[in-house]
Amino acid sequence: MRFYVITIFPGLFPGPLAAGVTGKAIEAGKVEIIPVDLRDFAHDRHRTVDDIPYGGGPGMVMKPEPLFEAVESIREEAGKRVPVVFLTPKGKPFAQSDARALCEENDSWILVCGRYRGVDERFRETLVDREYSIGDFVMSGGEIPAHAIMDAAIRLLPGVLGNDESTGKDSFSRSGLDGVYYTRPQEYRGLTVPDVLLSGHHSEIGKWRESRSRAETERVRPDLVEGREEPAGD
Repeated sequence: MRFYVITIFPGLFPGPLAAGVTGKAIEAGKVEIIPVDLRDFAHDRHRTVDDIPYGGGPGMVMKPEPLFEAVESIREEAGKRVPVVFLTPKGKPFAQSDARALCEENDSWILVCGRYRGVDERFRETLVDREYSIGDFVMSGGEIPAHAIMDAAIRLLPGVLGNDESTGKDSFSRSGLDGVYYTRPQEYRGLTVPDVLLSGHHSEIGKWRESRSRAETERVRPDLVEGREEPAGD
C-alpha cells in the first residue's frame, strides 16, 4: 500500500508511523509513505500556497494551483488516477469501516493535509474523492489526522499484526467497544482476576467477554448500542 501525503510540513512524515507495527510494515515494504511538499508547486519565489479569501473574512485559504498540480504530478508519476482524501474538520467522521475500506478498495491514496481556513472550493469540488475528520474539533492542520488514518489502515493490512483475526475483535469492528482484559499476576494489591477467566471454559469466557463488551459500550458510548451487532450463537 502506498500513501502520498501532500503537506507543507513533509518532515513530519513518516513520523510516529516509523515506530511499532507500522514501522515494521514500512521496513518490510508492505507500506510506502511518500510526503509531497506542496510548496514545490508554488508559483512564486516565496513558495506561497495560501492567499486571502474572496469576500473577506479572517484567515487564509490554500490556493488552487499548487493543490491541482501536486495531485496531477502524483498521478502522472503513478501512471493512474490515485484517489484523493482530504483531511478536514468538515469531513465525514472517520470510522473503523473507513480504515478497512482504504485497505480493500485501492492500493494507493493521496492524503491532502488541510491548513489555514481550508482549501479553495474548486479543488475540493473537482479532485477530492473523500473527506474525513477525526473528531468534532479543529486542529492546526491535517498532518496529525493523516497519521491517525494511516495507522488505522496499515494495521489492517494482511500480516501487519501477525494475527489478522485479532482485528475482528477490535472496538468498532462490530459497532461496539471491545471488552476488558486481565493478565498476570492473578492477584495484585488485593485485586483479583474474575473466576470465569480462570475456568478454562471457553464458551462461558466468550459470553462473559461479550457481556462486558456490551456493558462498556453502554457506559461509554451509548450512541453505539442501538446499531450493535450481536455475536452468532455457538
